[in-house]
Amino acid sequence: MTTYRSQTKTVTIGDRVIGGGNPVLIQSMTNTRTEDVAATVAQILELERAGCEIVRVTVPTMEAARAVKEIRKQIHIPLVADIHFDYKMAVAAIENGADKIRINPGNIGGREKVEAVVKAAKARNIPIRVGVNSGSLEKELIEKYHGVTAEGIVESALDKVQMIEELDYDNLVISIKSSDVMMCVRAHEILAQKTDYPLHVGITESGTVQSGNIKSAVGLGIILYEGIGDTIRVSLTGDPVEEIRSAKLILRTLGLRRGGIEVVSCPTCGRTKIDLIGLANQVEEMVADIPLTLKVAVMGCAVNGPGEAKEADIGIAGGIGEGLLIRHGEIIKKVPEAELLNTLREELLHWEE
Repeated sequence: MTTYRSQTKTVTIGDRVIGGGNPVLIQSMTNTRTEDVAATVAQILELERAGCEIVRVTVPTMEAARAVKEIRKQIHIPLVADIHFDYKMAVAAIENGADKIRINPGNIGGREKVEAVVKAAKARNIPIRVGVNSGSLEKELIEKYHGVTAEGIVESALDKVQMIEELDYDNLVISIKSSDVMMCVRAHEILAQKTDYPLHVGITESGTVQSGNIKSAVGLGIILYEGIGDTIRVSLTGDPVEEIRSAKLILRTLGLRRGGIEVVSCPTCGRTKIDLIGLANQVEEMVADIPLTLKVAVMGCAVNGPGEAKEADIGIAGGIGEGLLIRHGEIIKKVPEAELLNTLREELLHWEE
């Protein structure tokens, strides 16, 4: 496997650093009206609690740009301003304290307007994320490559980067996104070999929580496994908090992040005598606020449960009206089914190796 991540430049966003082999950071984006400071702050604080490390807000109006200043005072993670079409919003967001801005230089109105944004960013030394989506690929590139292709997306992004470099600024992050998972993977493979700027990675317009999670896990899984990517967002049509949970699980599954309790559970079968689906979901929700790093197994069969759970640190297995508490494959105690969840929680709250 070729590793690209350590080869990227470092970029500072607020008090966080990406690139250069630093940990991959998790992002999300609010879905509140940015002009509504109270609602936006409330959502960001909820995202922080879930583990969000960088947050983006849309800035479509001057009122939203001014709100950036008030929002920034009340949160604890870097704030990115997302701009489309109007360069004045980018300048205003920078002046109001955004830690980073996201623009597509191709849609904010020509070189002079890009230059105004770069000048404002340079004055405060804040990074610019150059974002290109497959859906906004230029007509000439579509014609050149006979359709929307990975090569076209990369060329479009590098053209925009070059435009900013020619204005003597290189405090940049690049993002290239597509809802076509394998096209997105290929584009990142090409881009990683052509630039050393840090990359923000995501599968855009990936869909609902179910389909979006699958597409994001596949796409981000491949890209990150190849060593590409310095910060990620799992884009879902749903509660932004779900994006954070999914991103953490993707990073943990790839061995790129430790921390938190991992819940494993067996598929149901004819031997299952308890509501395993409900119990597994309850366990996953219950452990979310417990600051441990270990694996918890939830098994539906008291016959095979202990053996199947031996690779977990602790687990429970259900029987008929009762269940087993298991530690490293060894049965610790038998408890009534109704007490399984609380018994497990008490064990975790008093966990000692």
